Amino acid sequence: LLSGAQGELVTLTYAVDHKHLEDLLETLASLSFPINPQLYHRPQSVIVEFPAYSSALPEVRATLESFGFSPGELKIASAL
Repeated sequence: LLSGAQGELVTLTYAVDHKHLEDLLETLASLSFPINPQLYHRPQSVIVEFPAYSSALPEVRATLESFGFSPGELKIASAL
């Protein structure tokens, strides 16, 4: 586990259809911390993946919800 004062470092993954990718990226850009997402293009969707500390999870979920994205679709995995 990678952890520090802000909790465990995790990988967050969110799948979105192609037409909503720009909206999702703008939503994530409004977080209080910078992200550098990796994008994986699939035929039916784009997978957006980025690291964050576990202490940021409530903010990420609330931000997704406030912009109309389902926070329940957010996948969380250990960074390693």
